[in-house]
Amino acid sequence: MAEGLSPNQRANRPTPFLNTPQAAFYLGLSCRTLEHMRVDGTGPTWRRHGRFVRYHIDDLESWSMRDTIKQPLHRPTPRRAQ
Repeated sequence: MAEGLSPNQRANRPTPFLNTPQAAFYLGLSCRTLEHMRVDGTGPTWRRHGRFVRYHIDDLESWSMRDTIKQPLHRPTPRRAQ
């Protein structure tokens, strides 16, 4: 993994794990919405690190891309005034 690095250097490296407020900000959701999605099982994969809930950045990205719309939504044509 990070061979050749001292424990202090390893501790100061950025982590790919985000807490709930960070993950919600990344996804453009409120913390409350992300918490509800976690309870309902409809949100991104999460894990527990001790008592802390963490989201891996790759899991957020794949969850976000999962429902990508490939075609534009059908928009009704406006009615002409008579």
